[in-house]
Amino acid sequence: MAVPLPDLPGVNYRFTTRADGDLQVGGAPRDLVGRRAALAPGEWTWLRQMHSADVVVVEHPGQHRGSPADAAVTTVTGAVLSVVAADCAPVLLAAPGGLAVIHAGWRGLLAGVVGAAADTLARLGQTPVAAVLGPTIAAHHYEFGEADLAPIAERFGPAVVASTAEGSPALDLPAAVGAAVGELGLELVDIGVCTACSADHWSYRARGDNGRHALVAWLDGP
Repeated sequence: MAVPLPDLPGVNYRFTTRADGDLQVGGAPRDLVGRRAALAPGEWTWLRQMHSADVVVVEHPGQHRGSPADAAVTTVTGAVLSVVAADCAPVLLAAPGGLAVIHAGWRGLLAGVVGAAADTLARLGQTPVAAVLGPTIAAHHYEFGEADLAPIAERFGPAVVASTAEGSPALDLPAAVGAAVGELGLELVDIGVCTACSADHWSYRARGDNGRHALVAWLDGP
């Protein structure tokens, strides 16, 4: 599942579904390596996600496997980057010769993970020109405490404040990601899939699912 990026022909990415299997490291099926190879051949960089703004720079395939971080950046062809989620926002930033994959929960957004990934790309000479949001829990399923919601609204604006279908306070996570991406001068492309609504995706919040789908991305060689 991917939105075409016609101006970035060397950037490949995919948001996986249940059909691709559980792609998290802990608790993943024994054939995890085979599942990965079917999606993108080569060595993968996966992260020990911490809801932080930490970013790793991948200079060769497989570098920083298991590192504590919530974003990975590369300008190297053939280096497969991945993050996993089951309600949080998987975000791709793409440049003509570079890309970043980001695991953006509300804590990571407040910490500045989107801007940190973009800044890291820019330091490598690759300014992001596109941003894509994958399957993410929608506001009508994301009840949120008012005390936690207040600093997010202060940081990203009132558009992130929403209500659930039952009328409880809720966080509009896609709106928060959109605001963070907007600070980069980019318009967010949202594929529009709610993990709580979709039978093809896992949702910890809605169903207590333990599985994780992934954002997987890599650059083609010349």
